[in-house]
Amino acid sequence: MAEKRLTRVTSFDVAEAAGVSQSTVSRALAGDPSISAPTRQRVMEAARKLNYQVDENAARLRRGKTGTLAVVMVCRPGQDRKDLNPFYYALLGSTCAAAAARGFEVLVAFQDSPENFWGHYQERRKADGMIVIGTSENTAAWDYFGALPQGSHWVCWGATQDDFPWVRSDNHAGATLATRHMLVRGYRHIVCLGSETSPQRQFKERYDGYATAMESAGLEPVLQRIERGLPREEQGRRAAVALIESGRPFDAIFGVSDEIALGALKELAGRGLVVPDQIGIVGFDGVRAGAWSTPPLTTVESDFEVAGSLLVDRLLAMISGETATARRVPVRLVVRGSTRP
Repeated sequence: MAEKRLTRVTSFDVAEAAGVSQSTVSRALAGDPSISAPTRQRVMEAARKLNYQVDENAARLRRGKTGTLAVVMVCRPGQDRKDLNPFYYALLGSTCAAAAARGFEVLVAFQDSPENFWGHYQERRKADGMIVIGTSENTAAWDYFGALPQGSHWVCWGATQDDFPWVRSDNHAGATLATRHMLVRGYRHIVCLGSETSPQRQFKERYDGYATAMESAGLEPVLQRIERGLPREEQGRRAAVALIESGRPFDAIFGVSDEIALGALKELAGRGLVVPDQIGIVGFDGVRAGAWSTPPLTTVESDFEVAGSLLVDRLLAMISGETATARRVPVRLVVRGSTRP
């Protein structure tokens, strides 16, 4: 017996069943107010009976939209993707969730060198706009995205320049909060592990927040600089070594990122220094690994859900032609075992 062949239902079939033109079918299913309610109802009933499925991609392209947002994750050159800072994976997840909640699909790309830099999603009609997330250390990547044609719809997290369309954590307030937390717990010789000249602009903002809190308490801010070009944990470990060997007295450390703080924590433990009794440590970012260190790391955590929403909403505002201002994401202190109770 011959096998029954399934045929694809088209808008022509719906138009014939409803007794209208194909253009009327398209406008009725798109909610065009020029189509009368009885006609729209007749078209929808015919489409339901025939199990007609609207080609969303074709409809979007007719409207000049793709219904897709691109998210580019900027990595260090040659970096293994599994070694990417967990903070960025958390931010990627919240951004994808925010896009989905607003009816958009997401196209994700990992880029680390001129051989794979690409940001022309809008011109090629692959996406309506782009969100760039990642390390500021890859200056070549930011030079590339900063030189995109005028009119490109993009926003970013991790921008090296303030004139880029950025969203950031409230770094100054978070660092001030972390430092005051240690001061209240009796720490006085608090040293910041970080940099005031790093392309990571948030590091300078976090150092400034720390310095503000120290100076308000009548204490001297001290910066132990990290070395460029190394993994964050190794930067923290080496900075801790340099601090100990300098002979400078200290009883607490503020790391400008969780990974830097965790590197310092491991070095202190290896030298037999007791955290938090002898030395307190606070990080910044709220990465999950900090909850499982020994002791668990006190940290400043950005509201990831708000961060993803702000990135998507700022991009959508730009796509719509609205004026979208730079935004700060609220932060909170997560107190764990690396500071005194």
